[in-house]
Amino acid sequence: MKSVDLPTKQRGATMLGMLVIGAILALGLYSVIRLWPLYFEYYSIVRSMESVAKEESAADIPQLRKALDRRWEIEDIKSLDIKDIEIKKTSSGYTMHAAYEGRTSFVANIYWVIEFDKTVNVGSGSAGGGV
Repeated sequence: MKSVDLPTKQRGATMLGMLVIGAILALGLYSVIRLWPLYFEYYSIVRSMESVAKEESAADIPQLRKALDRRWEIEDIKSLDIKDIEIKKTSSGYTMHAAYEGRTSFVANIYWVIEFDKTVNVGSGSAGGGV
């Protein structure tokens, strides 16, 4: 009978290694689940500001705020108040600037904090800024 050569070292992941990898993946997924609403609301704010900029290009500051307020009621935006939007007159129209901090709990007293910053030009057709 022929002898079978067994490998001298075991290859592959151990149960402890698989648990560590699973825990890291679970924390990553939990982070995404906790951060998703912050980013979703940020993109709702950006979408509202850009649509107001397109539709209200000849408006003044009170009209811009009123148009934003209408859109924010529809979008149910709660993390930023209309008064926190900085609207300034420029040579080519107006600029709307939103800068705020999004915060959500992660585990116990550990929080995720994200700074959002977006500027939209009204009347000139271009937008700037970012996350």
